[in-house]
Amino acid sequence: MDFVYPRTIRFADTDAAGVVYFANVLNICHEAYEESLAFSGIQIQDFFTPKIIAFPIVHAYVDFFYPLHCGDQISIHLQSTQLTIDKFEITYEIFQEEKLAAKALTRHVCIDTGSRKKTPLPEYIHNWLIN
Repeated sequence: MDFVYPRTIRFADTDAAGVVYFANVLNICHEAYEESLAFSGIQIQDFFTPKIIAFPIVHAYVDFFYPLHCGDQISIHLQSTQLTIDKFEITYEIFQEEKLAAKALTRHVCIDTGSRKKTPLPEYIHNWLIN
């Protein structure tokens, strides 16, 4: 899925130096992920209330190129890709105007919540991945 999520940097996103705190970038990326799921018709409350399967993050990173400050208008460009029958990843590019401020990645694996073992991605995730 290709998706763009607009957002304003808030005071709570920043640290004592007045720039976005590094860990909050992943929170902002997760907001974009949630919005992309909702946009594709997935019921967020059901998705994040695991009954049979869940999609934990097994790998994440962020690279920073340009500081972001309170009040900055940003856009997060999200692209999801299926890696294997049970795994997908999301890449994020965070822009402030035309400047690439950061890149991030989260890798998710589909698991059976009872056994905690990997299980194939369900059809609704396949649909989200290709839209």
